[in-house]
Amino acid sequence: MLITARRVLTGSGTYLEDGAVLVEGDSITEVGPRTRLADRADGTHLAFPDATVVPGLIDAHVHLAFDGGGEPVATLAESSDERLLQDMRRRAEQLLLSGVTMVRDLGDRGGLAFRLDEEISQGGTPGPRIVAAGTPATPPGGHCYFLGGEVSGVAEVRDLVRRNLATGAGVIKAMVTGGGLTKDGPKSWQSQFSTEELQALVDEAHQAGVPVAAHAHGADGIAAAVDAGVDTIEHCTWMTSDGFDLRRDVLKKIIDQGIVVCPAVSPHWQMLPKFFGEERAAAMFALVREMAEAGAKLVAGTDAGVQRAGFDGLVPALAFYKHLGLPNSRILDMATADAAGALGLGEKTGRIAPGLIADLLVVDGDPLDDLSALRHVRTVIAAGRVHGPDSPAQKEQ
Repeated sequence: MLITARRVLTGSGTYLEDGAVLVEGDSITEVGPRTRLADRADGTHLAFPDATVVPGLIDAHVHLAFDGGGEPVATLAESSDERLLQDMRRRAEQLLLSGVTMVRDLGDRGGLAFRLDEEISQGGTPGPRIVAAGTPATPPGGHCYFLGGEVSGVAEVRDLVRRNLATGAGVIKAMVTGGGLTKDGPKSWQSQFSTEELQALVDEAHQAGVPVAAHAHGADGIAAAVDAGVDTIEHCTWMTSDGFDLRRDVLKKIIDQGIVVCPAVSPHWQMLPKFFGEERAAAMFALVREMAEAGAKLVAGTDAGVQRAGFDGLVPALAFYKHLGLPNSRILDMATADAAGALGLGEKTGRIAPGLIADLLVVDGDPLDDLSALRHVRTVIAAGRVHGPDSPAQKEQ
């Protein structure tokens, strides 16, 4: 299959004009000028003379088990596994049609995300490929305890990690602090694990070569996660009992150790001043800007599934970073190459280059000039399979 377009994004902020991408099976085999590759098409030719091809987007923080409604926990509790799996299939397709070709699912129930990923990989269900954490680790009664990952003590922590790994986890999730989704649990700023428990979790995952994602709102929890050697920090809001405290010594460690921060910004981030108040929301926004300006590596995620976070919200969430003043090229990297690196898949996807998986998104307009062009999806190609709304592309057999 040959895809040609007015522009092909071949590097950070770099277009190949009048470019072409040759795909065989699920892989990219060649990238170059249309004039050079035009005669290489052996089968389908998708021509987009006025459009742009970028890498498929990656949402690095989703929860396919939640519905994104007003009471996602209650809805989850009322759902049987089979009904929940069916709903997760629908959510996965919604993600795919919005341009997302890979997600990192950071906590589900009963290993359903693993089942769904298998269906998608075999071509039976449309959706992005899933790097799944399985059951997140939390103490008894801790954040998201209802997902089944309650552990107490080093031995139980290690056992849960091993069970998730045996099921196929590509990341291990630790609820290092409380969270707002668990109304009867610890506050978001409160830490949940001992130093020994957290270190055991990280050690067990790293022995298997699997990264650790730490849910951490509280400043103390962030510091503990950094000291334990986690790979990504989710949310990273630097909360305290009475406000926020960005500890610059800890931020320096995050940068020096190459720890990735996923702020997990809601698609409806513009509503945050209404919910938290103008002053508090401004402080939260400023923290993310300060981390970005200091040189922390940020990746894009939406926390899709929690309240008011649907499964077509990655592009609206990216506008948050534009609001902070980040350049469009960096924002695109956050949702493609940098996100792939955070998932441990930087040599497999996230860029348009020979030898990588054929995860491609075709959009009208120029997203380096106007990020909202990512909303205008023409076609989505995930692992070489073509999906998306009816396309005006010319197809030549």
